[in-house]
Amino acid sequence: MAIEETPKSATTEDQNNQNPNPNPNPNPNPNTRVYDDDETEEGEIVSEDDSSSSAKPSTAVINQVHPLENSWTFWFDNPSVKSRQAAWGSSMRPIYTFSTVEDFWSLYNNIHHPSKLPVGADFHCFKHKIEPKWEDPVCANGGKWTVLFSTRGKSDTCWLYTLLAMIGEQFDHGDEICGAVVNVRARQEKIALWTKNASNEAAQMSIGKQWKEFLDYNDTIGFIFHEDAKKLDKAAKNRYTI
Repeated sequence: MAIEETPKSATTEDQNNQNPNPNPNPNPNPNTRVYDDDETEEGEIVSEDDSSSSAKPSTAVINQVHPLENSWTFWFDNPSVKSRQAAWGSSMRPIYTFSTVEDFWSLYNNIHHPSKLPVGADFHCFKHKIEPKWEDPVCANGGKWTVLFSTRGKSDTCWLYTLLAMIGEQFDHGDEICGAVVNVRARQEKIALWTKNASNEAAQMSIGKQWKEFLDYNDTIGFIFHEDAKKLDKAAKNRYTI
């Protein structure tokens, strides 16, 4: 911020003659230093009363952070290093863990959105210390809700709204949430919301309904158990639908 320099006022003989103070020493306090115009350094603030200046409230702005209820980790599965022979998830890597609102926005504003990711990429955001894998103990008995986008680039806004709903603890059954993943494919994009206890139908239905409301998503969405997906792969059917 540029600070304009206030020009020093010139002292004239007329002004001296009109001075109503006959006291040759205008500073009755011997502990207060009197500055002549020529002695005052540029940018220096001169106070006649130290006690009065110290009583004024400070105008300094304190940088305050806003902690999240949980820490979250972004994971990226790079399609360029995937191999059919490699175990699923072996190319997945944690990118960054954040725990404040400020850290989230700093990170989100500097990473690619789904429309800019390469085809075949999987980008995850999961609670810290939960790996986005079926084998993770927290995810093992869970499942996932999935929304589909047939047009490339349409998932960007819904991905952001999903992240904000998760980290902002907007779900009534937020303790059931493990994380979310966006899958970028040639013909479509998918966002899946992973939960802990697939058999808890009431909790899963509540999460699915709220998620659709957050996204303003009108099509039907389905919930698949991870156990079914492991056994049947793409033949696994929805256990719940909304």
